[in-house]
Amino acid sequence: MKSILLASSGFISALSFASGDIPPVVKQFGEQQNITIVKEIDAPGGVKSWLGQYQDMGVTLFLTPDGKHVISGYLYDEKGKNISEEYFQKELYIPLGRKMWETLNNAHPLKEGAETAKRKVFVFADPFCPYCKAFWAKAQPWVEGGNVQLNTLLVAYLNPKSGRNATAILNAADPVAAWKAYELSNGKTLPKFEGTTSRETFDLLQHHQKLMDELGANATPAIYYMNDRNELQQVVGMPDEKQLLDMFGPKPE
Repeated sequence: MKSILLASSGFISALSFASGDIPPVVKQFGEQQNITIVKEIDAPGGVKSWLGQYQDMGVTLFLTPDGKHVISGYLYDEKGKNISEEYFQKELYIPLGRKMWETLNNAHPLKEGAETAKRKVFVFADPFCPYCKAFWAKAQPWVEGGNVQLNTLLVAYLNPKSGRNATAILNAADPVAAWKAYELSNGKTLPKFEGTTSRETFDLLQHHQKLMDELGANATPAIYYMNDRNELQQVVGMPDEKQLLDMFGPKPE
């Protein structure tokens, strides 16, 4: 599992400095290197420093005393500890993860479990993903025990029929019940679907795929939850037993 760095420029802009607060040489360097300047940081030693993002990575920029040169790289202390990584986590990864968590909570997933459950878990799943089915089955004791709310965001890219099956489930009279029946039957029970995919359902599937891309996942199941420190965590693929306990808590007796 890992804490999340979001690649979406939409989330970065919410934390970015106004351009007037950045020295011209730093601003110019950032533009030339496609680095988004996020904020000035209080680095040790009195050196003027800025936190930025290049693609899906954090970067620290340091201004020389003459104000005419920029150094890009990592900052280490006398023991060899990477101080820059602490800035990335505190100022970039964690805040952006919390913003994405808000976005996930504003989505329209297939919800299983009580709204009052202590833990929420979001999973991007393809109807033809065998590991998604395995994860769903593993999660059921916690869901049925009232400890976890499982939120499934269907995506469609593993199989030419993924979109059709996802659409049939989403368009069912009770999509949650349809998804449960589909999983319990190992994909054999599917609501009858006739006609073409509605624009609303197509847009929903596209939105789910966009969210998954922004979170940096390229496989299913892609699972997200908040740990005890309120940090967004990601597990891609079938979790092992330790990861299941980390995301769900103690197994119900």
